[in-house]
This record gives sequence, C-alpha cells and structure tokens, in this order.
Amino acid sequence: MDARRALAWTTFVLLSVACSDDDEGKTESPMEAADASVSSDKPASQKDASSETPKVDDLDNKAGAPAPSTSSATDYAKAENWLCRPGHNDACEVDLDTTIVKADGSLEVEKFKANPDAEIDCFYVYPTVSLDATPNSDLNPGPEEKSVVRAQFARFASQCRLFAPMYRQVSLTALRASLSGMTSTADRTLGYSDVLASWKYYLEHDNQGRGVVLVGHSQGSSVLTQLLKDQLDKDPVDKRIIAALLAGTNVGVPKDKTKGGTFKNIPVCTSDNELGCVIVFASFRDNTPPSESALFSNSMDASLVAACTNPAALGGGSADLHSYLSTMGPGTSSNPMGPWVTPEKKIDTPFVSTPGLLSAECKFARTGSYLAITVHGEPSDPRTDEITGDVVTNGMVNADWGLHLIDIHMTMGNLLDLVHTKAGKYLAH
Repeated sequence: MDARRALAWTTFVLLSVACSDDDEGKTESPMEAADASVSSDKPASQKDASSETPKVDDLDNKAGAPAPSTSSATDYAKAENWLCRPGHNDACEVDLDTTIVKADGSLEVEKFKANPDAEIDCFYVYPTVSLDATPNSDLNPGPEEKSVVRAQFARFASQCRLFAPMYRQVSLTALRASLSGMTSTADRTLGYSDVLASWKYYLEHDNQGRGVVLVGHSQGSSVLTQLLKDQLDKDPVDKRIIAALLAGTNVGVPKDKTKGGTFKNIPVCTSDNELGCVIVFASFRDNTPPSESALFSNSMDASLVAACTNPAALGGGSADLHSYLSTMGPGTSSNPMGPWVTPEKKIDTPFVSTPGLLSAECKFARTGSYLAITVHGEPSDPRTDEITGDVVTNGMVNADWGLHLIDIHMTMGNLLDLVHTKAGKYLAH
C-alpha cells in the first residue's frame, strides 16, 4: 500500500468525516473545526492551501490535552449516557416531517410517525462528530451528537425501539492537533470499550430476546464491525441479529463470495428476506468512481474485495432511491441544498424527499464495489437537477470521499423498507 493510501486509510479509521445537518447550535463543520479546510457543499471558489499533509506516523502520535481516564468504565445504567433509549429519547423525539418535492414542482408534506408498539430494536453508533477540546470526547451530548442522531437514526423509530449510546470517541480535536504537530494522548480503544459495554448492558437489561438491527456510519460502522467480529461472528450467527447496516465503510469478502473475509460467518445480504447478514456500501457519483487512493470501495487485503449491497436492490441491478435529504444541507456550515424548485418555494420541514431524482447500483472498480449514484436531473422541469454532499477540500471536490456525507440520507427510505421487511421475516419465525 503506497503512502498516500496509508495516510488516507489511517485518517479514516481514526477520524471519519461526520454528517451533521441540524440547524440547532449552528456549529462549524467537524472538518473545518479540525483546520482541514473541508466542508460539505458544492465546489466553492478556490481557497489558499496552506496546511502541509502530515506524515503517516504523525497520526499515531499527535493530539493535545490529556485523554479522559481509561480506568473507569462507563455506567450505562445511567440514562444520561445514552443519546436515545426508551424513557430517555429526547434526542430522537424530534421533528422529522418531510416535504416531498415532485418533478412537476408541487410540494406535499409527509408527517413522521413513530411506532410505539415496535417489536424489534435498533442499536446505533454515530460517526465522528465530537468537537470536544480533548482527544477523546466526553459523554455529554453536544449539538453535533444531537444533530447526527436526528439525521441518521431518529427516523428508525418508525420501525424499532431506539438505542444509541454516547461513547468516548477520538475527537476531531485530535485530528486538528495532529495536523499542527502536537503529541497525541488519544486512546483509540476507549470508544470501542464503551460501545461494547453499552451493548452488553442492552443485552442484559433491555433485549429480552427481541430481534435487533445494528446501524452505523463511517467510524461508527468501524466500531460496529469490530463488535460483530468480537462478539457475534459465530456459527451459528446469533438469531437475534436481524441485520447490520454498515454505511460508509469497507467490508472485505473473497471475490464472488458473500462471506469469509472480514466476517467468517456473517454474510453480506443478497435478498430482502435474508436474516443475520450485513448491508454495506459507500456511495460515489456514477460519473466519478473511486480512484485507487479512495478511502472506500478499495480492499486493503489483496485477497479480498470490498463488498457493496444496494439498499434499493439487494439482489443487484439499479433501482430508485427513497432519500430523506436535509433542507440545511449535508453540514451545518454548508449552504442549504437548494433551491429545490424554480421559482423557489418556501419549505418549512427539516427534510425533503425527491422521488425519481436519484437511483443507485453497485459497480466494481479496481479492488472492490461501490454504490454508484445517478442524479436524474431534467432541465425542463422545475425541480432541482443536482444534490450536494461531496466533501470539499480547499474549495475543490475531494473525489476520494465520494458522497460519504450523505450515505444514509440518500438511502434512508430504502433502509427503513429493508428493516420493515426483515423484521416481518424475523417475527414470522
């Protein structure tokens, strides 16, 4: 693996780009806070590139203030250590109403409704969003954690009970310190130990034999991958695991196989009714496929390829995406994604859905597959012909990240449909 890919991969594992799109707090975007000159918007005017790319080894030994103590385990009996949990659901009981923007420019409001009688559970690990001043985050949810859980997870309340632990992830401060040459005291194992403790607490006190869907994005998906490998990748696979939704990450499989790489016993999903399997994807525009140095869709093991499952068509082929895009754009500091129609109409909901605008298909590139996103813009109709969601570095689109910032936004409706179908299959058994 060349130095560029090693640097990119180390950065991804340590501090994956976050997706935060609530307007609460108006915090700066995580990567901007890290002085990496990254935002999530359409290409802006060229900025001056002044930061020097750090050496790979620098990422292992940089940060600033002391990390939180690793000597004390997090007590998940305390409600405040959860973002969302039955009886402590403020972060997930938020406005999720959506404006459907049709191709003819007409608007229709879709009211969100949670299912108070959901018979399965969903367990979520969020991506790197913490703007805390320490290398490892604390357990106090800020606007950034509340924002990302709203965008990526709260909508799953239509299908399941919600569980989302706070965890002491490596903060974005650590990346900022790394880029400025400071010494690191960050503990990369601390976040996983928290998630493992929260999972064990959930199983002991909350699960009661219910089926569960694991949901993660980016660094959260990496943590869940480790949890699956350490705790659940057994023969037979734990029958409580309905599926794992691992967005914005890599899962390796032997070519033309569905398991045997990252996981020995847990397969990649190939049908809507299959249980105990993994849905994994990383999205790129169809006209900008991942390069050899891309963080996603490239296997780091020469004997494996990166897997892709299309949430809209697990059996393969192209299918329309049922997206829930934020009216605030992919990040709190980006320009709003819009106008959605011309002439512009006021949209009061926090999310929009654009039926027929986006489709997806898994395609192979070099050492793995990626989710190719096609935008079906039609200049003759009044609806927008474009979406934002690219990572922008120094004013230019960083193609190696693809549409990472909106992996879940674009596929949310399809993921919900899959959870509904798989839950029905699970409950029937």
